[in-house]
Amino acid sequence: MSNSKRTFLKASAAMLASLPFTAASQSNSVVDQLKPLVEEREKRLTTITKDIKPISIEERKSRILKAQNLMQRHNIAAMVLEPGASMDYFTGIQWWLSERLTAVIIPQQGEIAVVCPFFEEPSIRETLAVGNDVRVWQEHESPFVRVKQVLADRKINTAKGYVAFESSVRYFVQQGVMTLLPGMQDISADPITRGCRMFKSQHELQLMHKANEITLKAYEYVWSHLQNRMNYLAPHRTTGLDQRLIKAKMSHAQKQLGGSGAWNMVLLNEASAYPHGTKQKQELREGSTILMDCGCSVLGYQSDISRTFVFGEPTKKQQKIWDIVREGQNVAFEAAELGQPAGKVDDAVRKYYQTQGFGPDYKLPGLSHRTGHGIGMQGHEPVNFVRGELETLKPGMCFSNEPGIYLPEEFGVRLEDCVYMHKTGVKWFTHPPESLASPIGKLVSLES
Repeated sequence: MSNSKRTFLKASAAMLASLPFTAASQSNSVVDQLKPLVEEREKRLTTITKDIKPISIEERKSRILKAQNLMQRHNIAAMVLEPGASMDYFTGIQWWLSERLTAVIIPQQGEIAVVCPFFEEPSIRETLAVGNDVRVWQEHESPFVRVKQVLADRKINTAKGYVAFESSVRYFVQQGVMTLLPGMQDISADPITRGCRMFKSQHELQLMHKANEITLKAYEYVWSHLQNRMNYLAPHRTTGLDQRLIKAKMSHAQKQLGGSGAWNMVLLNEASAYPHGTKQKQELREGSTILMDCGCSVLGYQSDISRTFVFGEPTKKQQKIWDIVREGQNVAFEAAELGQPAGKVDDAVRKYYQTQGFGPDYKLPGLSHRTGHGIGMQGHEPVNFVRGELETLKPGMCFSNEPGIYLPEEFGVRLEDCVYMHKTGVKWFTHPPESLASPIGKLVSLES
């Protein structure tokens, strides 16, 4: 028996063990009935990422060239990056922040350079995909001297000009560099990093599409499991289960399907009215609202899908709110037009919700957060579907579409699917479900 299957069966046994006492006497028969279902579902959990290709060296070189062109346009002499998505985006280096500086310097012209501790160089080179200039510093030395040396070697005039720092660069790093460059000024690197990362290539869209496929299949797996539990436990008004096991199922499914870094949020009953969760006890019972917000990564590119289910028969109010939120997704989708400000998407949803008696604005009951966010290598990236956002929608941009409605002390509904801006208009990665009775949705083919 495989480790993953053994883990799954153990989890199922733990689930049954947590049933109320009145159901415990039926556990053996339920286990016997569930075993074929468990085995059948487990067969569906095999990786679907074998055909996926990583970002190539040539793609990274092209990204660096685009960044340098933007730097010339904005009169920026060099850009400094610390570990994170942008460092990975340009160089392939996958590293972490520590008190010891590891940085990438992209000059306006010429080869990039990496500055890192001496003893980390072999590890840095393992993921470094472009360039060969790695400058090391010893524990008693200043890493900022190495940064200055890179600029000098690239013939950058350090007596004047601008050095750009990405927003994630820490203050002590920015100050350490600029102290050695008194004639230069620091500036935000947003025009460069956003000018590159905001617009996804077809390859990047493929990776995001695969990540969304994994998350959607995982939802199908988990919902099937919950439906079967509901059928077997119909005589019992409560299950004795909380959100933790559902999260574990979702995490297991995404990992087995080939996703990495899976994250999962599960909110039950009144807790579903808290968009980002609560510490209060949550127990799955008949009529529970189940709000799930989950995603994973495929070679560094993210998915983000939310689904809202009802465990058993929904009330008229649950059905009504679910239907309004689903229509809110349609309103947002139709408002996402090329050339229009991203903020108009959020405006359109709030206008519709107000006609349904919710709001106005961010007032509860209603939509207390933005309608959507940018997404790519990070789950949340610029720009957002939010009031006042003037950035216009252009091909290659990607967003979440998640206009939830939250009723404090009752329940909340959020449906979230990601979209991308195609040259012909907005497109779905995953099409939202059409009804609460069929609450999964479907994968949409990626357009070239």
